[in-house]
Amino acid sequence: MTPPVLPGEMVRLRPIQAPDAERLWESLHDPEGMRLTGTTASFTRQQIDDWAATVADRDGRFDWAITPAAMRDGELVSDDLIGEIVLNDIDPVSRSANLRLQMLPDYRGRGYGREAIEHVLRFAFDDGPDGLRLHRVGLDVLSINPRAKALYASLGFVEEGRLRDAYRDGDDWADAIVMGILEDEYRAMVRGS
Repeated sequence: MTPPVLPGEMVRLRPIQAPDAERLWESLHDPEGMRLTGTTASFTRQQIDDWAATVADRDGRFDWAITPAAMRDGELVSDDLIGEIVLNDIDPVSRSANLRLQMLPDYRGRGYGREAIEHVLRFAFDDGPDGLRLHRVGLDVLSINPRAKALYASLGFVEEGRLRDAYRDGDDWADAIVMGILEDEYRAMVRGS
């Protein structure tokens, strides 16, 4: 099922499309982004082109391009991908999914990722006809990425455990910190804000 467009104040989430391949390819050449997400796989440009052209129609996942929401004269200023956010491993029986976020270097630390996560959580926990009605959204964040861990915690994610030395970090190792948010925790947080 193709992901819905999720409009916001700072960002607009839309399905990843074939033209996004160039920016996705750039993200794979960002050493800091690769390190902080624990990405070690290598891809060819053709694989990225194929992925961008087909991922919107894959089952069990929603992949969004994070794009600026700025408008001028009723038109988007830019539809360029500045990051990607994904709900994958969607399990309709246990009503759970995994969340993953990556921002391009020039867009980190500016609030774009925070707003993108807020939109995806709203969609994930929405019990209306257009929502996923999930019970739990989980993620793992590397211990070498305290800024991301703090962001997730500020959005209501709770640390649930730790997979010790689960990722390589050069010659060292990094733990995977498992975090999750449940539907009742999300609803309580939204009511409290």
